[in-house]
Amino acid sequence: MAYNFNEANNSIEKIIDWLKGEYRSIQTGRATPQVLDLVHIDMYGARTAIAHAASITVEDPRTLRVAPWDKSVFGQMEKAINDADLGLSVSTDDQGLRVHFPALTTETREKMVKLLKDRLEDARIKVRSVREETNKDIDARAKEGEYGEDEQHKYRDDCQKMVDNANASLEALFEKKQKEVMGE
Repeated sequence: MAYNFNEANNSIEKIIDWLKGEYRSIQTGRATPQVLDLVHIDMYGARTAIAHAASITVEDPRTLRVAPWDKSVFGQMEKAINDADLGLSVSTDDQGLRVHFPALTTETREKMVKLLKDRLEDARIKVRSVREETNKDIDARAKEGEYGEDEQHKYRDDCQKMVDNANASLEALFEKKQKEVMGE
């Protein structure tokens, strides 16, 4: 009976999606609505993403316009964006909020790249733990006699190939975001 890698593949996909989400929330000096994807407010007793409570548009390369559909949440949105510590400044006017993206200095860009590397390493650690769990399961099943030593080595090799592919995907995400942050 062949080993089923579905659970490991699903876990790795979740890790890759997690890293994409983390990278989306890191601003690069250019106004992108995705930066606000992880910012939530309490609206009508439910935790709601700002993107679901307002229209978000790009006004210019360094400014987003956030126009809430319910004017009573202006203050909550402003507070949530400031509390998210995204390095953005917020101003209000009669039409909604303006979210300003500061120009990035070389020092700020280097700090962001360091943050990107930290997130990449967190994702790699999670992938390694998936590999360890999968290898433990493969070894346990081999010990129970479900398959022989040759199959055990083949499945462990297959697991390593899966991990190598995941690490390559994670590295590609990092390099793309690094170029974006460095303005290349």
